[in-house]
Amino acid sequence: MAHASDLIASDIEGYLTSHQYKSMLRFITCGSVDDGKSTLIGRLLYESHLVFEDHLATLEADSAKVGTQGSDLDFALLLDGLAAEREQGITIDVAYRFFSTERRKFIVADTPGHEQYTRNMVTGASTADVAVVLVDARKGVLTQTRRHSFLVSLLGIKRVVVAINKMDLVDYSHDIFNAIEAEYLNFASRISLDDITFIPLSALKGDNVTSASEHTNWYNGPTLIEYLETVPAADERAGQSFRMPVQWVNRPNLDFRGFSGQVVGGTVRPGDAVRVLPAGTTSRVDRIVTMDGDLGEAIAGQSVTITLTDEVDVSRGDMICHTDNSAEVADQFESHVIWMHENGMLPGRPYLMRIGARTVGVTIGDPKYRIDVNTLGHLAANTLEMNEIGVCNISLDRAVPFDPYSENRDTGGFVIIDKMTQSTVGAGLLHFALRRSHNIHWQDVRVNKNARAEQNSHRPGLVWLTGLSGSGKSTIANIVESKLHAMGVHTYLLDGDNLRHGLNRDLGFTDADRVENIRRVSEVAGLMVDAGLIVLASFISPFAAERQLARERLSNGEFIEVHVDAPLDVAEARDPKGLYAKARRGDLSNFTGIDSPYERPASPEVRIDTSIVEPDVAADVVIDALRSAGMIN
Repeated sequence: MAHASDLIASDIEGYLTSHQYKSMLRFITCGSVDDGKSTLIGRLLYESHLVFEDHLATLEADSAKVGTQGSDLDFALLLDGLAAEREQGITIDVAYRFFSTERRKFIVADTPGHEQYTRNMVTGASTADVAVVLVDARKGVLTQTRRHSFLVSLLGIKRVVVAINKMDLVDYSHDIFNAIEAEYLNFASRISLDDITFIPLSALKGDNVTSASEHTNWYNGPTLIEYLETVPAADERAGQSFRMPVQWVNRPNLDFRGFSGQVVGGTVRPGDAVRVLPAGTTSRVDRIVTMDGDLGEAIAGQSVTITLTDEVDVSRGDMICHTDNSAEVADQFESHVIWMHENGMLPGRPYLMRIGARTVGVTIGDPKYRIDVNTLGHLAANTLEMNEIGVCNISLDRAVPFDPYSENRDTGGFVIIDKMTQSTVGAGLLHFALRRSHNIHWQDVRVNKNARAEQNSHRPGLVWLTGLSGSGKSTIANIVESKLHAMGVHTYLLDGDNLRHGLNRDLGFTDADRVENIRRVSEVAGLMVDAGLIVLASFISPFAAERQLARERLSNGEFIEVHVDAPLDVAEARDPKGLYAKARRGDLSNFTGIDSPYERPASPEVRIDTSIVEPDVAADVVIDALRSAGMIN
């Protein structure tokens, strides 16, 4: 690097030592499409002498071939690495780049400007300390400027630079600069942004990027690089309460047992009294161990191994805190949810939630409202589509330690994962625990499931019959129940007829309504199994995730999945209610097998092809499965 070339040549070890202890600043660039974000970062890399000769030659060739600046270098091409980006002239992915000056090291994320890629912008902003919001001086504050500024505020970035770019195209007008500054400040006051610095610049020409411009003699503030070099970079987490999520239980031998992780808040020292959550057990810190030896203290941002003075149970995903200011523990929350997947959010569907080093099951309630990020208005919504943000209540399958996101971004932020595909589908910010999550308790009963089973002389369980409409599910279920009743077995049959007209009468047949329908059925069936019954549930239940939810609601060995596997043409030929004909005519939408999908069970306990098996024989197959499972004699 040219700015350190003399030191490198004379004292390489001295240079490396000085470079190692430079502070680090993470920042993002954001704003509307074609505001010049990629050009600005390219200029910073170029001015920092981090564009090597072979890269520069490639840049010159690419600028001549696909550049937008005529004979000049197109610095944006240093960032827009995807072919689609170069063809469209926009940033799609988040481009991360590293550069340094003599005073500081930087990691910068060039985030997409187009509304379609809001989810990518959220990803880039999640770890940033500063946001550089670019505004095209010719266009002023645009919808996407407001959108990204709101997201910056939502994600907890406190310091913002409004870089009013392309000043060269408006003759470096002071009046235009003042007008944009006033408009932005008016909006910022509504989203709690108050640490804002405005800089007039031209990323293409280099004005006020690394050196003061003679064209803006009316501006007395810092250049962009001066601001980035001098803005306080002290980790704000250092002033927070001590938090360390446990990533790994470190036990290399019988004589050492430590708990490894990154400190994400506060400071810890040997002798400190700590609490392990969610269990709540207490101990004291014995040692703080690293590869370079023991430390007298560990601060936020450091990865260490902590040993305790007592033999307490600590597992991956637990959190170690100071006893005098511990995190909260809860399993129900209000939170912001940012949806990132092309398939919309399905309220009631079971997902996975990863918070810190812990992964738990989560279901998301209907949105309280969706946020119009352009106007900040609250809109009614039944779900969230890709790039939408809403406020929802969420319920977890176990309690987790947490802090509100506004207090700690690491312990209050989470991601949502699809259970079937393992894809990340959303992200969220915890607000607070719901009061009722502290009040719910399990009833202490003496007449339990085992006592009821002994009285009934058979074990309880759930037989879940799934298949297309017309496959024969209800016919088989009715025959099975009749035969079990004759055997003295206590049963109950659940199907659309006795639930869709009562408990689930408010639900339609959209994907979201189907998910909620099966969730309610699963809960009712679970209570009936607890009552000691063998429950027969006959539902199309087209989604594998919901059938899995019903299975997980019960204990091992209590669930039997029966795939009534009639081919579509056979089921359609039967068409007992004339539904297929209506669906084919377009009179009936969201009909499974026609315009709504059916996910076949991968490994059911029983599979019956009713195109070749008669209903009475099929019923006997199900009863044999009950015997094999030990539910009946």
